[in-house]
Amino acid sequence: MTRVEPRNILLFGLVAILFIGTGMMQSWNSALGIFNMGLVSAIMALGVNMQWGYAGLFNVGIVGFTALGGLAAVLVSMPPVPEAWAAGGPRILLALLAGAATIAGAVVVWTRLPRGWVRVAAMLAVLIAGYVIYRAIFDPARDAIESVDPALTGYLGGLGLPVVLAWPVGGLFAAGAAWIVGKVALGLRSDYLAIATLGIAEIIIAVLKNEDWLGRGVKNVTGLPRPVPYEIDLQQAEWFIALSDRIGANVVSFSSIFVKLSYAGLFIVVILALIWLSQMALNSPWGRMMRAIRDNEVSASAMGKNVTRRHLQIFILGSAVCGLAGAMMTTLDGQLVPSSYNPLRFTFLVWVMVIVGGSGNNWGAVLGGFLIWWLWIMVEPMGLALLEFVTSGMAADNPLREHLIDSAAHMRLLTMGIFLLVMLRFAPRGLIPEK
Repeated sequence: MTRVEPRNILLFGLVAILFIGTGMMQSWNSALGIFNMGLVSAIMALGVNMQWGYAGLFNVGIVGFTALGGLAAVLVSMPPVPEAWAAGGPRILLALLAGAATIAGAVVVWTRLPRGWVRVAAMLAVLIAGYVIYRAIFDPARDAIESVDPALTGYLGGLGLPVVLAWPVGGLFAAGAAWIVGKVALGLRSDYLAIATLGIAEIIIAVLKNEDWLGRGVKNVTGLPRPVPYEIDLQQAEWFIALSDRIGANVVSFSSIFVKLSYAGLFIVVILALIWLSQMALNSPWGRMMRAIRDNEVSASAMGKNVTRRHLQIFILGSAVCGLAGAMMTTLDGQLVPSSYNPLRFTFLVWVMVIVGGSGNNWGAVLGGFLIWWLWIMVEPMGLALLEFVTSGMAADNPLREHLIDSAAHMRLLTMGIFLLVMLRFAPRGLIPEK
């Protein structure tokens, strides 16, 4: 049985104090909102820790895999739009099949024909012909779908299934994208993987923003089904009103807290299951093999280990966890907003969580997820209060005072940079380092 270090308990206790203090000083509603997003961030950090901490794979496309999870929440849980399906749904499916057949045909031509200009010409002919056919089918269908009540729908909708089912589907979407990237880039130098993941992430975000027929693009999808009750329904339920009266709480505010607690319960179940599975895998012969490959690929290869195959395996697993977190986050928000997916939040910040928490340690990644997310949210209001205190002796219209107060939003970037530099200088292996 793994021994729990008292230092680790202390660190988690200190982070818990931060959240409790937020609830006491501000509101429990705010504290629970930060806590729920901290749970989602911790799951993302777990996925990145699998890739980097277990195998040393540098993934800078986390935002793309997260966005695929968000798209899964729409495609699985939103009700279908019958008018859009009637206008062009079958033709869209036919176009996608034609595109897949084109790619498959090009692969067959490339593998079956002997090397030479004939193979190149045949492959190009298949790709060009397939592309022309694809566009001829796809463009009219897309225009027809997007013209169906564009202010409210203008897309195909989803399957109308329970939104919780979208969480594993989000992981599958991200795993599929990771398989494509891994088959192309793994086995080459690590910088090629970074370039490939960055490129695929930008492609995914561009598709989400521009393909309105898929997820309404920048018009956003709102009103996603929820796995927990709506606040307004709770406020009208007799049992909830009686419960609020019994504890002496306001029905409106308590309904919001109850919903956030319900989300927290679901998310805690998911993260505990992931931590248990991750720890079992890390301490198994498979986990020791992955760390051996990470530390010395040449020696591991000499011992008969298929390094590229194992890298692909862990890359898919880590990306699937990020996709799962993306679907959970979209469920929590209740909407899909493609413009909100930016690398600063969903790539850089997650990497900071892993580095600060402790690369290669699952509990460290979880700790980093909670701590860094709390700092990311709370530093801005704390920085504003600090700047107002420092400039309190200046005149209200002082240009320097106005500039400093207007720049308070950038305090979080400054704080993250300083915090990361301090950690790299004094605790380069993180708060909970790998053993």
